[in-house]
Amino acid sequence: MIGASAVLVSLVAQNVGAAFAKHLFPLVGAYGTTGLRIALAALLLFALRRPWRRRPSRAMLSALIAYGAMLGSMNLLIYQAFARLPIGIATGIEVLGPLMVVLCGSRSRRDIVWFVAAVIGLVLLLPLRSGAALDPIGLVFAGGAATCWALYIVYGKRVSGALGGDAVAWGMIVAAAISVPIGAATAGSALLAPLVLAVGFAVAILSSALPYSLEMEAMRRLPSHVFGILLSAAPAVAALAGFVVLGEVLTPLQWFAILLIMAASSGSAVSATKQPALTI
Repeated sequence: MIGASAVLVSLVAQNVGAAFAKHLFPLVGAYGTTGLRIALAALLLFALRRPWRRRPSRAMLSALIAYGAMLGSMNLLIYQAFARLPIGIATGIEVLGPLMVVLCGSRSRRDIVWFVAAVIGLVLLLPLRSGAALDPIGLVFAGGAATCWALYIVYGKRVSGALGGDAVAWGMIVAAAISVPIGAATAGSALLAPLVLAVGFAVAILSSALPYSLEMEAMRRLPSHVFGILLSAAPAVAALAGFVVLGEVLTPLQWFAILLIMAASSGSAVSATKQPALTI
């Protein structure tokens, strides 16, 4: 119950924070917003968790660096997608990453159905039809974020057992080392404006410090397939956050595509409960 609640609270906080973060894009850009958010979250987590008290072993170091690199890359890519796409659609594509983690560990023929459903949902979102308005570059960024999210789960599962919540603090430092130079180079001194810092701090708590800490606790408590079931709600939560905070309205076809992807993610994860748990 605690693990499931942690994932659901994480999804709500992360997507509400992402919706508010879009208000910073006109001021400092998507890269600047990402760098600011991760830098503030890293400082906050380092102060609260004090992870230096339990340093990672040499054997754990490579997995921890990979986890942090995927964390930073995922954020850079998805914020570029958010700048070009509605949050619900970008997240609908991004959640294909966790879906692939589940499907790669599957031995069930029934999961072919869920794979086909995910592909149909993705095709319906692609701008292949006349009059389709989605930005293809934004779709590419969302696809890259999906790949990083899959690897984030793989490496996060490896480090969560040994380091717990401290893994998030160490990983956020690695993510900051990747994202902050890019954000500073693109946004410059605008990142230090009081309004930008205030909104950035709120976004850092909602979209980074709180959700990643909760997800790490969930990874410790939940099997991978259960974690995947809960993550399948991410696109709907993101779409609702985009509508409430930003007024982003999706078409019925886009909602149908997102629901197909959610069904594929949830269905494949349920199927995994009847098989040996995925070893990561």
